[in-house]
Amino acid sequence: MSAGNFLSQLDEGLSSLLGQWNSYSTGMVTLLVVILTYSIMTRVEPDIHPMLLARQAQGSSVRQEGESPIYRGHSAPHSLPLNSGLNVKDAGASKWAPGRDGDLRDVWRKVISGAAPADGPSGKGRIFTVLGSEKVLEHKLDDITRQINLVGQHIASQGGSKVAIYLPNSVEFIATLFACSFYNLTAILLPFDEPEDVIISMLQRSNADTVVTAPGAFPFDSVVKSYPSLRQLIWVVDEGSKHMDWNEVPKGMGGSINVSTWQDILHDNPVAAGTELPAADSSSEVKDVIVFWRSEPGTLEEMVRFTHGNLVSAISAQLTAVPAKERFSLADLFLPAASLSSSFTLVLTLAALYSNASVAFNSVAGTSPDLILATTGIAPTIIVATPETLKKTHEETKAKIGSLLTRLSHWVQTRSLVQNGAMPVASFLASYNDSIRPRIGSNIVPAAPAPGKLRLIYVAHPAGVKGAAAPPLLSEATISDLRVFTGARVIYALAAARCAGAVTQTQFHDYRVAGDGTGSHFGPPLSSTEILLRDSGAHKISDDNYTGEIVVRGPAVVGGEAALGVIGTMREDNVLAYA
Repeated sequence: MSAGNFLSQLDEGLSSLLGQWNSYSTGMVTLLVVILTYSIMTRVEPDIHPMLLARQAQGSSVRQEGESPIYRGHSAPHSLPLNSGLNVKDAGASKWAPGRDGDLRDVWRKVISGAAPADGPSGKGRIFTVLGSEKVLEHKLDDITRQINLVGQHIASQGGSKVAIYLPNSVEFIATLFACSFYNLTAILLPFDEPEDVIISMLQRSNADTVVTAPGAFPFDSVVKSYPSLRQLIWVVDEGSKHMDWNEVPKGMGGSINVSTWQDILHDNPVAAGTELPAADSSSEVKDVIVFWRSEPGTLEEMVRFTHGNLVSAISAQLTAVPAKERFSLADLFLPAASLSSSFTLVLTLAALYSNASVAFNSVAGTSPDLILATTGIAPTIIVATPETLKKTHEETKAKIGSLLTRLSHWVQTRSLVQNGAMPVASFLASYNDSIRPRIGSNIVPAAPAPGKLRLIYVAHPAGVKGAAAPPLLSEATISDLRVFTGARVIYALAAARCAGAVTQTQFHDYRVAGDGTGSHFGPPLSSTEILLRDSGAHKISDDNYTGEIVVRGPAVVGGEAALGVIGTMREDNVLAYA
Protein backbone atom coordinates (compact mmCIF):
# COMPACT_ATOMS: atom_id res chain seq x y z
CA MET A 1 0.00 0.00 0.00
CA SER A 2 1.40 3.37 -1.04
CA ALA A 3 1.77 6.21 1.41
CA GLY A 4 -0.90 8.17 -0.45
CA ASN A 5 -3.52 5.43 -0.18
CA PHE A 6 -2.73 4.95 3.53
CA LEU A 7 -3.19 8.63 4.28
CA SER A 8 -6.39 8.66 2.25
CA GLN A 9 -7.87 5.75 4.20
CA LEU A 10 -6.79 7.32 7.49
CA ASP A 11 -8.50 10.56 6.53
CA GLU A 12 -11.71 8.71 5.61
CA GLY A 13 -11.65 6.77 8.90
CA LEU A 14 -11.21 9.91 11.00
CA SER A 15 -13.93 11.70 9.08
CA SER A 16 -16.32 8.78 9.64
CA LEU A 17 -15.48 8.70 13.38
CA LEU A 18 -15.97 12.41 13.85
CA GLY A 19 -19.14 12.28 11.84
CA GLN A 20 -20.65 9.77 14.26
CA TRP A 21 -19.41 11.61 17.37
CA ASN A 22 -22.12 12.61 19.84
CA SER A 23 -22.63 13.40 23.52
CA TYR A 24 -22.49 9.71 24.47
CA SER A 25 -19.06 9.41 22.88
CA THR A 26 -17.86 12.48 24.79
CA GLY A 27 -19.13 11.07 28.09
CA MET A 28 -17.49 7.66 27.55
CA VAL A 29 -14.11 9.15 26.63
CA THR A 30 -14.25 11.55 29.56
CA LEU A 31 -15.06 8.70 31.97
CA LEU A 32 -12.17 6.64 30.59
CA VAL A 33 -9.74 9.54 31.01
CA VAL A 34 -10.93 10.16 34.58
CA ILE A 35 -10.53 6.48 35.51
CA LEU A 36 -7.02 6.28 34.05
CA THR A 37 -5.97 9.57 35.67
CA TYR A 38 -7.35 8.53 39.07
CA SER A 39 -5.59 5.14 38.87
CA ILE A 40 -2.26 6.76 38.03
CA MET A 41 -2.52 9.57 40.57
CA THR A 42 -3.64 7.37 43.47
CA ARG A 43 -1.41 4.39 42.80
CA VAL A 44 0.87 3.63 45.76
CA GLU A 45 3.58 1.06 46.18
CA PRO A 46 3.08 -1.36 49.09
CA ASP A 47 5.41 -0.87 52.06
CA ILE A 48 6.62 -4.44 51.63
CA HIS A 49 6.43 -6.93 48.80
CA PRO A 50 3.34 -9.15 49.29
CA MET A 51 5.41 -12.31 48.73
CA LEU A 52 7.33 -11.58 51.94
CA LEU A 53 4.05 -11.77 53.86
CA ALA A 54 2.82 -14.91 52.11
CA ARG A 55 5.36 -17.14 53.95
CA GLN A 56 6.59 -15.41 57.10
CA ALA A 57 8.36 -18.35 58.73
CA GLN A 58 10.31 -21.34 57.54
CA GLY A 59 9.54 -24.86 58.76
CA SER A 60 12.25 -27.47 59.22
CA SER A 61 12.59 -30.08 56.48
CA VAL A 62 11.82 -32.94 58.90
CA ARG A 63 9.62 -33.26 61.96
CA GLN A 64 9.39 -35.65 64.90
CA GLU A 65 6.45 -37.95 65.53
CA GLY A 66 3.69 -36.05 67.33
CA GLU A 67 5.28 -32.71 66.51
CA SER A 68 5.01 -30.18 63.72
CA PRO A 69 8.08 -28.90 61.89
CA ILE A 70 10.15 -26.40 63.84
CA TYR A 71 9.38 -22.89 62.63
CA ARG A 72 11.82 -20.00 62.53
CA GLY A 73 11.55 -16.46 61.26
CA HIS A 74 13.44 -15.54 58.11
CA SER A 75 15.93 -13.50 60.15
CA ALA A 76 17.15 -16.73 61.83
CA PRO A 77 17.30 -19.51 59.21
CA HIS A 78 17.74 -23.13 60.28
CA SER A 79 21.33 -23.19 59.08
CA LEU A 80 22.40 -20.56 61.64
CA PRO A 81 22.19 -20.36 65.45
CA LEU A 82 19.48 -18.27 67.05
CA ASN A 83 20.32 -14.78 68.22
CA SER A 84 21.89 -15.17 71.67
CA GLY A 85 23.10 -11.70 72.61
CA LEU A 86 24.16 -8.14 71.89
CA ASN A 87 27.48 -8.87 70.14
CA VAL A 88 29.34 -6.46 72.44
CA LYS A 89 32.82 -5.51 71.24
CA ASP A 90 35.25 -4.74 74.05
CA ALA A 91 37.61 -1.79 73.74
CA GLY A 92 40.78 -2.74 71.90
CA ALA A 93 39.34 -5.93 70.43
CA SER A 94 39.88 -6.66 66.75
CA LYS A 95 36.98 -5.64 64.55
CA TRP A 96 37.09 -9.15 63.11
CA ALA A 97 36.74 -10.80 66.53
CA PRO A 98 33.27 -12.05 67.52
CA GLY A 99 31.53 -9.96 70.16
CA ARG A 100 30.22 -11.08 73.54
CA ASP A 101 26.57 -11.79 74.25
CA GLY A 102 26.84 -9.28 77.09
CA ASP A 103 24.50 -8.69 80.05
CA LEU A 104 22.44 -5.85 81.51
CA ARG A 105 25.58 -4.01 82.60
CA ASP A 106 26.46 -3.53 78.94
CA VAL A 107 23.08 -1.91 78.36
CA TRP A 108 23.78 0.90 80.83
CA ARG A 109 27.35 1.29 79.61
CA LYS A 110 25.92 1.84 76.13
CA VAL A 111 23.53 4.45 77.57
CA ILE A 112 26.31 6.55 79.08
CA SER A 113 28.74 6.09 76.18
CA GLY A 114 26.15 7.17 73.61
CA ALA A 115 25.65 6.22 69.99
CA ALA A 116 28.87 5.70 68.05
CA PRO A 117 29.38 7.70 64.82
CA ALA A 118 29.59 4.39 62.93
CA ASP A 119 25.98 3.66 63.93
CA GLY A 120 24.66 6.96 62.56
CA PRO A 121 24.27 10.33 64.32
CA SER A 122 26.28 10.36 67.55
CA GLY A 123 24.83 11.45 70.87
CA LYS A 124 23.13 10.24 74.02
CA GLY A 125 19.51 9.60 74.78
CA ARG A 126 17.68 11.49 77.52
CA ILE A 127 15.64 10.14 80.42
CA PHE A 128 12.52 11.86 81.75
CA THR A 129 9.99 11.50 84.53
CA VAL A 130 6.47 12.70 83.76
CA LEU A 131 4.68 14.21 86.76
CA GLY A 132 1.10 14.94 85.80
CA SER A 133 0.28 17.25 82.92
CA GLU A 134 2.37 20.24 83.96
CA LYS A 135 5.77 18.92 84.98
CA VAL A 136 8.38 16.85 83.18
CA LEU A 137 11.75 16.28 84.83
CA GLU A 138 14.92 15.42 82.92
CA HIS A 139 17.48 13.27 84.73
CA LYS A 140 21.18 13.60 84.04
CA LEU A 141 22.72 10.29 83.06
CA ASP A 142 25.62 10.89 85.46
CA ASP A 143 23.16 11.33 88.33
CA ILE A 144 21.48 8.02 87.52
CA THR A 145 24.89 6.33 87.36
CA ARG A 146 25.58 7.70 90.84
CA GLN A 147 22.26 6.32 92.09
CA ILE A 148 23.08 2.90 90.60
CA ASN A 149 26.44 2.80 92.37
CA LEU A 150 25.42 4.18 95.77
CA VAL A 151 22.22 2.14 96.09
CA GLY A 152 24.00 -1.02 94.95
CA GLN A 153 26.86 -0.43 97.40
CA HIS A 154 24.44 0.32 100.25
CA ILE A 155 22.42 -2.86 99.74
CA ALA A 156 25.54 -5.02 99.41
CA SER A 157 27.20 -3.45 102.48
CA GLN A 158 24.11 -4.24 104.59
CA GLY A 159 24.25 -7.89 103.58
CA GLY A 160 21.46 -7.80 101.03
CA SER A 161 21.48 -10.28 98.18
CA LYS A 162 17.88 -10.56 96.92
CA VAL A 163 16.25 -7.22 96.18
CA ALA A 164 12.50 -6.94 95.60
CA ILE A 165 11.53 -3.89 93.53
CA TYR A 166 7.96 -2.81 94.30
CA LEU A 167 7.63 0.46 92.42
CA PRO A 168 5.60 1.96 89.59
CA ASN A 169 7.42 2.73 86.36
CA SER A 170 10.14 5.16 87.39
CA VAL A 171 13.81 6.04 87.15
CA GLU A 172 14.33 4.45 90.58
CA PHE A 173 12.90 1.17 89.26
CA ILE A 174 15.36 0.98 86.39
CA ALA A 175 18.26 2.27 88.53
CA THR A 176 17.66 -0.47 91.13
CA LEU A 177 17.61 -3.09 88.39
CA PHE A 178 20.98 -1.91 87.09
CA ALA A 179 22.34 -1.63 90.66
CA CYS A 180 21.53 -5.31 91.13
CA SER A 181 23.34 -6.12 87.88
CA PHE A 182 26.53 -4.23 88.77
CA TYR A 183 26.71 -5.42 92.39
CA ASN A 184 25.86 -9.11 91.95
CA LEU A 185 22.39 -8.95 93.49
CA THR A 186 19.27 -10.82 92.48
CA ALA A 187 16.56 -8.44 91.24
CA ILE A 188 12.96 -9.44 92.00
CA LEU A 189 10.37 -7.50 90.00
CA LEU A 190 7.06 -7.42 91.87
CA PRO A 191 3.89 -6.36 90.02
CA PHE A 192 2.79 -3.03 91.46
CA ASP A 193 -0.46 -2.28 93.26
CA GLU A 194 -1.14 -5.81 94.48
CA PRO A 195 -3.10 -6.93 97.61
CA GLU A 196 -1.19 -7.50 100.86
CA ASP A 197 -1.46 -11.28 100.77
CA VAL A 198 -0.11 -11.39 97.22
CA ILE A 199 2.86 -9.19 98.13
CA ILE A 200 3.71 -11.33 101.15
CA SER A 201 3.39 -14.50 99.08
CA MET A 202 5.79 -13.19 96.43
CA LEU A 203 8.33 -12.10 99.06
CA GLN A 204 8.20 -15.49 100.76
CA ARG A 205 8.56 -17.47 97.56
CA SER A 206 11.44 -15.36 96.26
CA ASN A 207 13.13 -15.27 99.71
CA ALA A 208 13.75 -11.52 99.35
CA ASP A 209 15.81 -9.83 102.08
CA THR A 210 15.57 -6.26 100.74
CA VAL A 211 12.65 -4.22 99.41
CA VAL A 212 12.82 -0.97 97.46
CA THR A 213 9.38 0.61 97.46
CA ALA A 214 7.31 3.78 97.87
CA PRO A 215 5.49 4.93 101.02
CA GLY A 216 1.76 4.37 100.92
CA ALA A 217 2.02 1.52 98.45
CA PHE A 218 3.79 -1.08 100.56
CA PRO A 219 2.02 -2.67 103.58
CA PHE A 220 5.02 -2.38 105.93
CA ASP A 221 3.30 -3.50 109.15
CA SER A 222 1.70 -6.59 107.63
CA VAL A 223 4.88 -7.63 105.84
CA VAL A 224 7.05 -7.31 108.94
CA LYS A 225 4.62 -9.43 110.97
CA SER A 226 4.18 -12.11 108.31
CA TYR A 227 7.64 -12.14 106.80
CA PRO A 228 10.41 -11.95 109.44
CA SER A 229 13.16 -12.62 106.86
CA LEU A 230 13.01 -9.02 105.63
CA ARG A 231 16.24 -7.22 106.58
CA GLN A 232 16.30 -3.98 104.59
CA LEU A 233 13.72 -1.49 103.43
CA ILE A 234 14.50 1.47 101.17
CA TRP A 235 11.76 4.08 100.78
CA VAL A 236 11.63 6.07 97.55
CA VAL A 237 10.11 9.29 98.93
CA ASP A 238 8.59 11.98 96.73
CA GLU A 239 9.45 15.67 96.99
CA GLY A 240 6.51 16.55 99.23
CA SER A 241 7.37 13.94 101.88
CA LYS A 242 11.13 14.37 102.23
CA HIS A 243 10.77 16.36 105.47
CA MET A 244 9.31 13.37 107.32
CA ASP A 245 11.36 10.82 109.25
CA TRP A 246 11.12 7.60 107.27
CA ASN A 247 14.01 5.84 109.02
CA GLU A 248 12.13 5.05 112.23
CA VAL A 249 10.89 1.49 112.73
CA PRO A 250 7.45 1.39 114.41
CA LYS A 251 7.33 0.11 117.97
CA GLY A 252 6.79 -3.59 118.30
CA MET A 253 8.46 -4.31 114.98
CA GLY A 254 11.86 -5.02 116.43
CA GLY A 255 15.16 -3.51 115.37
CA SER A 256 16.22 -6.14 112.89
CA ILE A 257 15.09 -4.16 109.83
CA ASN A 258 17.38 -1.48 108.46
CA VAL A 259 15.11 1.29 107.13
CA SER A 260 16.53 4.06 104.97
CA THR A 261 15.41 6.33 102.17
CA TRP A 262 16.67 6.60 98.63
CA GLN A 263 17.38 10.29 99.11
CA ASP A 264 19.39 9.75 102.33
CA ILE A 265 21.59 7.16 100.63
CA LEU A 266 22.46 9.72 97.99
CA HIS A 267 22.87 12.71 100.33
CA ASP A 268 24.94 10.90 102.97
CA ASN A 269 27.74 10.26 100.47
CA PRO A 270 30.16 12.80 98.98
CA VAL A 271 29.06 14.42 95.75
CA ALA A 272 31.95 12.81 93.87
CA ALA A 273 31.19 9.32 95.21
CA GLY A 274 29.74 6.73 92.86
CA THR A 275 30.24 8.67 89.65
CA GLU A 276 32.25 5.88 87.99
CA LEU A 277 30.84 2.46 87.19
CA PRO A 278 32.71 -0.64 88.35
CA ALA A 279 35.40 -1.76 85.93
CA ALA A 280 34.12 -3.90 83.09
CA ASP A 281 34.69 -7.58 83.78
CA SER A 282 32.87 -9.95 81.48
CA SER A 283 33.96 -12.94 83.58
CA SER A 284 32.32 -11.73 86.80
CA GLU A 285 29.04 -13.30 87.90
CA VAL A 286 25.68 -11.63 87.44
CA LYS A 287 22.62 -12.83 89.31
CA ASP A 288 19.26 -13.66 87.75
CA VAL A 289 16.19 -11.44 87.44
CA ILE A 290 13.00 -12.89 88.96
CA VAL A 291 9.63 -12.07 87.42
CA PHE A 292 6.16 -13.14 88.58
CA TRP A 293 3.42 -14.27 86.21
CA ARG A 294 -0.19 -14.93 87.22
CA SER A 295 -2.21 -17.18 84.90
CA GLU A 296 -5.51 -17.26 86.78
CA PRO A 297 -7.10 -15.35 89.67
CA GLY A 298 -6.94 -17.21 92.96
CA THR A 299 -3.81 -19.18 92.02
CA LEU A 300 -0.20 -18.65 93.01
CA GLU A 301 1.89 -16.57 90.66
CA GLU A 302 4.46 -18.47 88.64
CA MET A 303 7.94 -17.35 89.69
CA VAL A 304 10.24 -17.22 86.67
CA ARG A 305 14.01 -16.81 87.00
CA PHE A 306 15.48 -15.15 83.90
CA THR A 307 19.21 -15.22 83.36
CA HIS A 308 20.93 -12.22 81.83
CA GLY A 309 21.49 -14.43 78.79
CA ASN A 310 17.72 -14.81 78.37
CA LEU A 311 17.21 -11.06 78.59
CA VAL A 312 20.00 -9.92 76.26
CA SER A 313 18.91 -12.49 73.68
CA ALA A 314 15.38 -11.03 73.76
CA ILE A 315 16.75 -7.46 73.62
CA SER A 316 18.85 -8.26 70.58
CA ALA A 317 15.89 -9.94 68.86
CA GLN A 318 13.76 -6.82 69.32
CA LEU A 319 16.51 -4.59 67.97
CA THR A 320 16.58 -6.56 64.71
CA ALA A 321 12.85 -7.33 64.45
CA VAL A 322 12.07 -4.12 62.53
CA PRO A 323 13.61 -2.84 59.27
CA ALA A 324 16.97 -1.13 59.69
CA LYS A 325 15.70 2.37 58.88
CA GLU A 326 12.83 1.99 61.38
CA ARG A 327 14.85 0.82 64.39
CA PHE A 328 15.01 2.67 67.71
CA SER A 329 17.31 5.68 67.47
CA LEU A 330 18.28 9.01 69.01
CA ALA A 331 15.27 10.57 67.28
CA ASP A 332 12.80 8.45 69.27
CA LEU A 333 11.07 9.07 72.59
CA PHE A 334 10.05 5.74 74.09
CA LEU A 335 7.26 5.44 76.66
CA PRO A 336 6.51 2.17 78.50
CA ALA A 337 2.76 2.56 79.08
CA ALA A 338 2.64 -0.94 80.59
CA SER A 339 4.25 -2.19 83.77
CA LEU A 340 8.02 -2.76 83.77
CA SER A 341 7.45 -5.88 85.89
CA SER A 342 6.37 -7.58 82.63
CA SER A 343 9.31 -9.06 80.73
CA PHE A 344 7.86 -7.88 77.39
CA THR A 345 7.76 -4.22 78.51
CA LEU A 346 11.09 -4.52 80.30
CA VAL A 347 12.89 -6.00 77.28
CA LEU A 348 11.60 -3.28 74.95
CA THR A 349 12.57 -0.56 77.44
CA LEU A 350 16.09 -1.99 77.71
CA ALA A 351 16.24 -2.20 73.91
CA ALA A 352 15.31 1.49 73.70
CA LEU A 353 18.00 2.38 76.24
CA TYR A 354 20.60 0.30 74.38
CA SER A 355 19.67 2.12 71.16
CA ASN A 356 20.21 5.49 72.87
CA ALA A 357 16.60 6.50 72.36
CA SER A 358 15.14 8.90 74.91
CA VAL A 359 12.92 7.22 77.50
CA ALA A 360 10.09 8.70 79.59
CA PHE A 361 8.71 7.10 82.75
CA ASN A 362 5.19 7.75 83.98
CA SER A 363 3.80 6.24 87.18
CA VAL A 364 0.35 6.11 85.52
CA ALA A 365 1.63 3.50 83.08
CA GLY A 366 0.32 0.03 83.74
CA THR A 367 -2.34 1.13 86.23
CA SER A 368 -4.71 3.01 83.94
CA PRO A 369 -6.42 1.80 80.77
CA ASP A 370 -6.43 5.36 79.45
CA LEU A 371 -3.69 5.83 76.84
CA ILE A 372 -4.36 9.58 76.63
CA LEU A 373 -3.77 9.94 80.38
CA ALA A 374 -0.61 7.83 80.25
CA THR A 375 0.89 10.08 77.53
CA THR A 376 -0.09 13.43 79.02
CA GLY A 377 2.77 15.92 79.00
CA ILE A 378 4.93 14.29 76.30
CA ALA A 379 4.71 13.20 72.68
CA PRO A 380 6.29 9.74 72.41
CA THR A 381 7.20 8.16 69.09
CA ILE A 382 7.13 4.57 70.42
CA ILE A 383 4.76 3.14 73.03
CA VAL A 384 4.30 -0.20 74.77
CA ALA A 385 0.69 -0.61 75.85
CA THR A 386 -1.55 -3.33 77.27
CA PRO A 387 -4.37 -5.01 75.31
CA GLU A 388 -6.90 -3.51 77.75
CA THR A 389 -5.61 0.00 77.03
CA LEU A 390 -5.74 -0.38 73.27
CA LYS A 391 -9.16 -2.05 73.39
CA LYS A 392 -10.56 0.89 75.34
CA THR A 393 -8.93 3.40 72.97
CA HIS A 394 -10.41 1.57 69.98
CA GLU A 395 -13.93 1.42 71.40
CA GLU A 396 -13.99 5.07 72.41
CA THR A 397 -12.66 6.28 69.06
CA LYS A 398 -14.83 4.05 66.88
CA ALA A 399 -17.94 5.21 68.74
CA LYS A 400 -17.28 8.71 67.36
CA ILE A 401 -17.54 7.57 63.73
CA GLY A 402 -21.10 8.49 62.90
CA SER A 403 -21.48 10.73 59.86
CA LEU A 404 -21.29 9.55 56.28
CA LEU A 405 -18.09 11.52 55.64
CA THR A 406 -16.27 10.12 58.65
CA ARG A 407 -17.27 6.58 57.67
CA LEU A 408 -16.11 7.19 54.10
CA SER A 409 -12.82 8.64 55.35
CA HIS A 410 -12.25 5.62 57.57
CA TRP A 411 -13.08 3.25 54.70
CA VAL A 412 -10.58 4.95 52.35
CA GLN A 413 -7.78 4.78 54.94
CA THR A 414 -8.56 1.15 55.80
CA ARG A 415 -8.51 0.29 52.09
CA SER A 416 -5.05 1.85 51.79
CA LEU A 417 -3.82 -0.46 54.55
CA VAL A 418 -5.57 -3.68 53.59
CA GLN A 419 -5.72 -3.48 49.79
CA ASN A 420 -2.68 -1.36 48.95
CA GLY A 421 -0.43 -2.49 51.78
CA ALA A 422 0.59 1.06 52.66
CA MET A 423 0.01 3.31 55.64
CA PRO A 424 -2.58 6.02 54.87
CA VAL A 425 -1.21 9.41 53.88
CA ALA A 426 -2.63 12.81 54.73
CA SER A 427 -5.37 13.87 52.35
CA PHE A 428 -8.43 16.11 52.20
CA LEU A 429 -10.79 13.19 52.79
CA ALA A 430 -8.67 11.72 55.60
CA SER A 431 -8.77 15.06 57.42
CA TYR A 432 -12.47 14.53 58.23
CA ASN A 433 -11.42 12.06 60.92
CA ASP A 434 -8.78 14.28 62.53
CA SER A 435 -11.23 15.47 65.16
CA ILE A 436 -12.02 11.97 66.41
CA ARG A 437 -8.44 10.72 66.68
CA PRO A 438 -7.23 10.01 70.23
CA ARG A 439 -5.07 12.88 71.47
CA ILE A 440 -2.01 10.80 72.29
CA GLY A 441 0.81 12.97 73.55
CA SER A 442 -0.82 16.20 72.45
CA ASN A 443 -0.32 18.15 75.69
CA ILE A 444 3.27 19.40 75.56
CA VAL A 445 4.64 21.25 78.58
CA PRO A 446 7.61 23.65 78.38
CA ALA A 447 10.17 21.30 79.98
CA ALA A 448 9.17 18.30 77.88
CA PRO A 449 11.23 16.98 74.95
CA ALA A 450 10.45 18.17 71.44
CA PRO A 451 7.13 16.87 70.13
CA GLY A 452 7.32 13.65 68.16
CA LYS A 453 4.95 11.79 65.88
CA LEU A 454 3.76 8.47 67.22
CA ARG A 455 5.04 5.85 64.78
CA LEU A 456 5.02 2.51 66.58
CA ILE A 457 2.87 0.78 69.20
CA TYR A 458 3.80 -2.54 70.82
CA VAL A 459 1.25 -4.74 72.56
CA ALA A 460 1.49 -8.33 73.81
CA HIS A 461 -1.11 -10.97 74.54
CA PRO A 462 -0.06 -13.11 77.56
CA ALA A 463 -0.43 -16.78 76.71
CA GLY A 464 -2.43 -18.98 79.08
CA VAL A 465 -3.95 -16.23 81.23
CA LYS A 466 -7.50 -17.24 82.18
CA GLY A 467 -10.52 -15.95 84.03
CA ALA A 468 -10.99 -12.34 85.03
CA ALA A 469 -7.30 -11.62 84.47
CA ALA A 470 -7.45 -12.64 80.80
CA PRO A 471 -6.92 -9.63 78.50
CA PRO A 472 -8.98 -9.14 75.35
CA LEU A 473 -7.73 -10.78 72.17
CA LEU A 474 -7.25 -8.00 69.62
CA SER A 475 -8.69 -8.93 66.23
CA GLU A 476 -7.07 -8.04 62.91
CA ALA A 477 -9.87 -5.55 62.24
CA THR A 478 -9.31 -3.87 65.62
CA ILE A 479 -5.58 -3.56 65.02
CA SER A 480 -6.22 -2.18 61.53
CA ASP A 481 -8.56 0.43 63.02
CA LEU A 482 -5.91 1.37 65.58
CA ARG A 483 -3.41 1.99 62.80
CA VAL A 484 -5.91 4.35 61.15
CA PHE A 485 -6.86 6.09 64.42
CA THR A 486 -3.31 6.62 65.70
CA GLY A 487 -1.38 6.90 62.45
CA ALA A 488 1.13 4.42 63.89
CA ARG A 489 2.07 0.87 63.05
CA VAL A 490 0.96 -1.71 65.63
CA ILE A 491 3.03 -4.78 66.46
CA TYR A 492 1.05 -7.55 68.17
CA ALA A 493 3.06 -10.14 70.09
CA LEU A 494 2.49 -13.35 72.01
CA ALA A 495 4.19 -13.30 75.42
CA ALA A 496 4.72 -16.23 77.77
CA ALA A 497 5.83 -16.69 81.36
CA ARG A 498 9.14 -18.44 80.65
CA CYS A 499 10.10 -16.57 77.49
CA ALA A 500 11.83 -13.21 77.83
CA GLY A 501 10.27 -10.59 75.59
CA ALA A 502 8.02 -12.18 72.97
CA VAL A 503 7.55 -15.67 71.58
CA THR A 504 6.33 -14.35 68.21
CA GLN A 505 5.18 -10.97 66.95
CA THR A 506 3.67 -9.53 63.80
CA GLN A 507 5.90 -7.99 61.19
CA PHE A 508 6.40 -4.25 60.96
CA HIS A 509 4.63 -3.96 57.56
CA ASP A 510 1.92 -6.59 58.01
CA TYR A 511 -1.39 -4.71 57.66
CA ARG A 512 -3.50 -7.59 56.32
CA VAL A 513 -7.04 -8.35 57.44
CA ALA A 514 -8.26 -11.85 56.58
CA GLY A 515 -11.95 -12.51 55.94
CA ASP A 516 -14.27 -10.45 58.13
CA GLY A 517 -11.39 -9.37 60.37
CA THR A 518 -12.53 -11.20 63.51
CA GLY A 519 -9.52 -13.52 63.46
CA SER A 520 -6.18 -12.78 65.04
CA HIS A 521 -2.58 -13.92 64.69
CA PHE A 522 0.77 -13.28 66.39
CA GLY A 523 3.18 -13.34 63.46
CA PRO A 524 6.35 -15.42 63.08
CA PRO A 525 9.02 -16.19 65.73
CA LEU A 526 11.71 -13.63 66.49
CA SER A 527 15.40 -14.28 65.93
CA SER A 528 15.79 -15.47 69.55
CA THR A 529 13.07 -18.14 69.42
CA GLU A 530 11.75 -21.04 67.40
CA ILE A 531 8.37 -22.70 67.84
CA LEU A 532 6.70 -26.03 67.20
CA LEU A 533 3.31 -27.58 67.87
CA ARG A 534 2.97 -30.79 69.85
CA ASP A 535 0.23 -33.38 70.37
CA SER A 536 -2.10 -32.39 73.19
CA GLY A 537 -5.27 -34.26 74.16
CA ALA A 538 -7.63 -34.45 71.21
CA HIS A 539 -5.26 -32.42 69.03
CA LYS A 540 -2.99 -34.77 67.09
CA ILE A 541 -0.34 -33.59 64.66
CA SER A 542 -0.52 -35.02 61.16
CA ASP A 543 0.94 -34.18 57.77
CA ASP A 544 -2.10 -32.12 56.87
CA ASN A 545 -2.94 -30.66 60.29
CA TYR A 546 -0.48 -28.72 62.42
CA THR A 547 -2.60 -27.91 65.47
CA GLY A 548 -1.37 -28.60 68.99
CA GLU A 549 0.21 -27.18 72.12
CA ILE A 550 2.60 -24.32 71.42
CA VAL A 551 6.20 -25.04 72.44
CA VAL A 552 8.92 -22.36 72.28
CA ARG A 553 12.67 -22.93 72.27
CA GLY A 554 15.71 -20.71 72.14
CA PRO A 555 18.23 -18.68 74.16
CA ALA A 556 15.47 -16.29 75.31
CA VAL A 557 13.61 -19.17 77.00
CA VAL A 558 14.25 -20.26 80.58
CA GLY A 559 15.77 -23.73 80.40
CA GLY A 560 15.89 -23.56 76.60
CA GLU A 561 12.34 -24.89 76.08
CA ALA A 562 8.87 -24.16 77.43
CA ALA A 563 5.40 -25.48 76.66
CA LEU A 564 2.87 -22.64 76.81
CA GLY A 565 -0.17 -24.72 77.75
CA VAL A 566 -2.32 -23.25 74.96
CA ILE A 567 -3.39 -24.73 71.63
CA GLY A 568 -2.15 -23.01 68.51
CA THR A 569 -1.98 -23.55 64.78
CA MET A 570 0.19 -22.39 61.90
CA ARG A 571 -1.79 -20.60 59.21
CA GLU A 572 -1.05 -20.96 55.49
CA ASP A 573 1.17 -17.87 55.67
CA ASN A 574 3.19 -19.52 58.48
CA VAL A 575 2.14 -17.19 61.27
CA LEU A 576 1.06 -18.41 64.69
CA ALA A 577 -2.57 -18.17 65.77
CA TYR A 578 -4.75 -19.65 68.46
CA ALA A 579 -6.64 -22.73 67.30
